[in-house]
Amino acid sequence: MVQVCLNGCRSAADGAAVPMSPQELARSAADAVAAGAASVHVHPKTPCGHDSLSPRVLAPVLEALRAQVRVPVGVTTGAWAEPDPAARVARVRSWSVLPDFASVNWHEPGAEEVAGELLARGVAVEAGVFSGTDGASRFAASPLGPRVLRVLAEVTDHDPATAEASARSLLAELGPAHGRPLLLHGEEGGTWPVLRLAGRLGLATRIGLEDTLLLPDGRRASSNAELVAEALAR
Repeated sequence: MVQVCLNGCRSAADGAAVPMSPQELARSAADAVAAGAASVHVHPKTPCGHDSLSPRVLAPVLEALRAQVRVPVGVTTGAWAEPDPAARVARVRSWSVLPDFASVNWHEPGAEEVAGELLARGVAVEAGVFSGTDGASRFAASPLGPRVLRVLAEVTDHDPATAEASARSLLAELGPAHGRPLLLHGEEGGTWPVLRLAGRLGLATRIGLEDTLLLPDGRRASSNAELVAEALAR
């Protein structure tokens, strides 16, 4: 399974290829799904380009995406969008349109509470476990671990020479991961080495302009669909 990550924390400064508005995100998602993406991860943004968990921002994005694609759509709950854990839980509780799943970064304060609220509302949880954090140990001890949809193993090592080794270390830290499926991916310079490793290990992965702006040969990607097509060709 290849998930497309449409925009992440990118901004307009990262180029016109990065979709921002609900309409741009929907078009990009449709093209990426046509190229083979099996699910969509998106960061809903305010008109000024900031990630937001507000229901007024989230709902138009989800509605636009669902008008174009029939695959599961997930959103971020990253602390950068709402630093206060209690406010983050309140945001989730206020959502009027629900995503199919949401990623929760287990090293962030309030992760258990956010995940619990999502599950109570019927939203599946993608447990984000970042390398270089205590996310793996926290997730291993979590009573919610067996209930998550999958584990998003995120390699934050951007060095293409060492990213694969970092990925293997993260997988070792995760261990049995409560028996949940794993989605392994990298970022920036580590994106393609980690994606190739995921393929060799038979793990789900993701690709998109959130993780990298570049194709494997160093050329700038023109779209999320181009990145998905390149990933599936490997």
